[in-house]
Amino acid sequence: MGTRGEVLVAIMNNPLDFAIARDQHWYRIPVSSVEKWLKGRWPPQWLAFYQTKIFGDEAHAVNYYARVLETRKVFRWELFPDEPRDEKGRRCYYQLLLSPLQRLPRPILSRRWRRIFFIRTTWQKFMNAVEINDLYDESPLEDRLWAELKHLKINAERQEFEQVKERMYALDFAIYCASGKIDVETDGDTWHADRERIPLDNLRDNDLETVGWRVLRFNTHHIREAMTEYCVPTIVENVNRLGGVNGGRLVPRRISPDGPGGWWQLTLFEPGIRGDDSGPAS
Repeated sequence: MGTRGEVLVAIMNNPLDFAIARDQHWYRIPVSSVEKWLKGRWPPQWLAFYQTKIFGDEAHAVNYYARVLETRKVFRWELFPDEPRDEKGRRCYYQLLLSPLQRLPRPILSRRWRRIFFIRTTWQKFMNAVEINDLYDESPLEDRLWAELKHLKINAERQEFEQVKERMYALDFAIYCASGKIDVETDGDTWHADRERIPLDNLRDNDLETVGWRVLRFNTHHIREAMTEYCVPTIVENVNRLGGVNGGRLVPRRISPDGPGGWWQLTLFEPGIRGDDSGPAS
């Protein structure tokens, strides 16, 4: 699958920054952001850009990428000599010197126009991705579960961020249903064996439950040995109890692993579905 972190997808939310990358062939990332989000996978060999809504027809997608030729640690005033050398000017950045931007043959789209920070991925995943969630390279367990969710046409968002009060949580898989939302977590052996994480996981789960998330956790054994017997049925049951997957359509989709294509679409006359698409009747 290539080297982990060899491609970095960064947010592009400013036309001026895009013009600098296109015309002057460099991009900047605060040193503090690298230390917080990118430890262990720095520097990247390639840089790609997720463009936000300000870019109109190219928005909510990855369209451009470039090879990283060199990485320098600089002050802001070195990047922008016309700005004053004040506190802002003394902020530290990594300047990534780039080859000319290349355009992907097809954009890598975001289905939900979601909030994205950095995505670290491999070259192979980057070249084969159809949508944003195909890019994530967090763990083999997540990749295996992601393949099952795609097979069942369960639209999940990977590494979705949810803020609860002052705490920010990254959800492995966020599934939005007609009458609720599900957070599916994959806990590897190392994570599961760390007893110091138990209080943090409890706090996390309680926070997420409080703001409406239903949390499901699967460990290494579940995903490797009991995907068909336990993981998939548990996810499907919870999705269907919450009225089916909400894919932005008028009528939600319930999941049937044994049905044609892995799912069926509810009709307005099916028991438990009301015409206002507000989910199953209680």
